[in-house]
Amino acid sequence: MTPAKLQSALQSGLAHHRAGRLDQAAAIYNQVLKIAPRLFDAVHLAGTVAYQRHDYNLAVTLLSRALAIDPRSAPCAMRLGMALFSQGHPDKAERHLRASLAKEPAAAETWSGLGLVLRALGRPSDAIEAFRRALELQPGHAESHDQLGALVADTQGFIHAIPHFKKAIELNPHFAGAWCNLGLAQVQTGDIAVGIESLDKALSISPQFVQALLGKGLAHQRANRIPEAIEAYDRTLALDPGNAEARSARLLCLNYLDTVGPHRLYEEHRAFGKLFEGDPAPRRAGPTVTTASGPLRVAFLSPDLRTHSVAYFLEPIIRHLDRSKFEIILYHDHAVMDAVSERFRQQARLWRNFASHPDRWVEERIREDRPDILVDLAGHTGFNRLPVFARRPAPVQISYLGYPNTTGLAAMDFKLTDAIADPFPSSDAYHTEHLLRFSPCAWTYQPPANAPDIGPPPCLNSSQITFGSFNNAAKFSAHTLRLWSDVLLRVPNSRLFLKGHGVDDPTFQERLIASVSANDISSDRLEFAGRTSGLEAHLSLYNRIDVALDTSPYNGTTTTCEALWMGRPVVTLAGDRHASRVGASLLSAVGHPEWIATSDEDYARLAAQLVEDRNILAARTAELRQHTAASVLLDHASQAKRFGDALIHCHRTHTQAAA
Repeated sequence: MTPAKLQSALQSGLAHHRAGRLDQAAAIYNQVLKIAPRLFDAVHLAGTVAYQRHDYNLAVTLLSRALAIDPRSAPCAMRLGMALFSQGHPDKAERHLRASLAKEPAAAETWSGLGLVLRALGRPSDAIEAFRRALELQPGHAESHDQLGALVADTQGFIHAIPHFKKAIELNPHFAGAWCNLGLAQVQTGDIAVGIESLDKALSISPQFVQALLGKGLAHQRANRIPEAIEAYDRTLALDPGNAEARSARLLCLNYLDTVGPHRLYEEHRAFGKLFEGDPAPRRAGPTVTTASGPLRVAFLSPDLRTHSVAYFLEPIIRHLDRSKFEIILYHDHAVMDAVSERFRQQARLWRNFASHPDRWVEERIREDRPDILVDLAGHTGFNRLPVFARRPAPVQISYLGYPNTTGLAAMDFKLTDAIADPFPSSDAYHTEHLLRFSPCAWTYQPPANAPDIGPPPCLNSSQITFGSFNNAAKFSAHTLRLWSDVLLRVPNSRLFLKGHGVDDPTFQERLIASVSANDISSDRLEFAGRTSGLEAHLSLYNRIDVALDTSPYNGTTTTCEALWMGRPVVTLAGDRHASRVGASLLSAVGHPEWIATSDEDYARLAAQLVEDRNILAARTAELRQHTAASVLLDHASQAKRFGDALIHCHRTHTQAAA
């Protein structure tokens, strides 16, 4: 083929390329490469189309060849950087993007790509500066506005990101990604109905937009429409079966349903494990179990090393662990860093933030750090790294605290629990992990320092009895509403005060009122409140209720501890799985097993019994904080000792098995 014909063929391929016919373009470029393997334009364009077709390995190979042919090409260096980033190598990507900018410093697209890379490298301030530089050079670049918004959402909060997404949409009304991000931000800030409208707009532009479908699942979950959430996650997985985020979100939702039994829950979780442990990517064996003397290197991985419920239960253990026996590594996996994060960081021998990093990068860092034990604190909650655990980056892996069920991973060796939350032997059959019942109560609670004083039960100065529940609205199952209706019917002149995430949504309130009305409960016996601005204000609202009512089949954990600390008795129903037995464990720990119901009838009876004598209720309220403080639940040093002994047992057991 003559040079003129080669150029003609390239032009034909480029025409297909520009029209979005990537397969045809790739075929023509490959024909040219067979004849002229060192023709820069052919290699560069073939690498570009490979990148656009998400074949990142081929893209890196071709773009590296192209850059070797013409090292002066700034666009080629930029595209190689983005291909490396997509391959999971942000550090290598940064070098090529900066090399590209050294040649073409006014390239807005390259600055925007650098912002994405810097965000993944955990350098948010540098990333924001890169996006702002891109927008200075090209103010109408909708993608940069969208990407800046995503970063602002991570670092400053969703409410501050919304203007950036709206600007991106103003510049490009058909930008499905910006509509999706706007919808997610609106859902996260509580504007669920408007958020769903934005997500639907994204789907009208791009009907198979996986992230928008995932967002609709989250929106329905936040609005306590759990079946609708599961349907959205199922639609997501039909398009993207390997989407770990959708699979975990769906599993979390299944825990809220009172129609799903323990056996099906186990099978669903095990299917997750089989999928990700069957990852066709090469899996290296975990590091060798160490037998040398000296402190064990124990790493904790969580997105919640910040102001979060998990922190209330983890911080006292970390603080009291014996440093002569344990070297602490903390892996924070969230962009938000606050005063709680700083306290955790001060307790760690090594601290890393994994926020926004790809799983491959996270796995590599963990292997480099060589922990003896890796503890997962997220399970199938948001921002988890279970696909990393499936590849066993540490020799001993433990699930604890953050999730009320099995991970489904055979690679997760142990789960730390107690004999009330997970009775022997019934619970063992529904876990891939070996259940280690290490303590009388699996939790140890750290009350907030700014907790307000306990007020007397309001019924002392009122003819009414006020029951309350401050749990996440997603836990308000049909069974829970029947339990609460029975309580209100059994206690004349009583009312129910509900507060929590999603409770202030008007659509949710309408559905809940309709549900209890079917049980002959009038709407004027219900009061709703959304989230408060701070923890102290939240806790003070417990002084407006007389007795707290737990949810079923997904009990409260932090809310139960908070109610007890604020002097409010809690009625719980012990069920047939961990999620529905947490309340039983906590109440047993503080010495009040008499508040644990064993049937629906028992639940209503106990709630009514607690408010029969208001003077006795007032006495219980006045002494409950002191009793809680003196209980197993707040014995931090002893719990840390038991936790440390459990870690040593897990390591020793695995060492012996490996010998």
